Amino acid sequence: MTTLKKQLQEDLTKAMKARDTLRSSTLRLTLSAITNEEVAGKTARELSDDEVLKVITREAKKRRESAEAFEQGGRAESAAQELAEGEVLAEYLPKQLSDEELNALVAEAVAEAVAAGTEGPRAIGAVMKLANAKVAGRAEGGRVAAEVKRLLAAG
Repeated sequence: MTTLKKQLQEDLTKAMKARDTLRSSTLRLTLSAITNEEVAGKTARELSDDEVLKVITREAKKRRESAEAFEQGGRAESAAQELAEGEVLAEYLPKQLSDEELNALVAEAVAEAVAAGTEGPRAIGAVMKLANAKVAGRAEGGRVAAEVKRLLAAG
């Protein structure tokens, strides 16, 4: 059973041998973020695959945000570089939900929360908790939150 971190390390070695600078630099930065996470806190520890996924997700989000900032700043080349790095990271993330799939899962969560007697503005927290459990990393938190707010406002 290969761990996700081990897979990243093996892929980094392959990328370096293939002289794939984009992939090797992206994986190097991601592995370094994982290592930083492992040594943060009082005792060093090995991250679980779920924790490694969270780090990769965070790194991918940083790339998207940087790309947007570069795009707005008129630096298309830098934006393209960030997007390309994001694509490399996306290969390691669970397939993202389409808008329709996300909508269906959030609608289920809203129905469950209403069935449990939670309604109105206070329902957002309860619905977010249910929705995030259903989504399980297959959609960004911002997308989930926007859909929850939209459905609660419509309901």
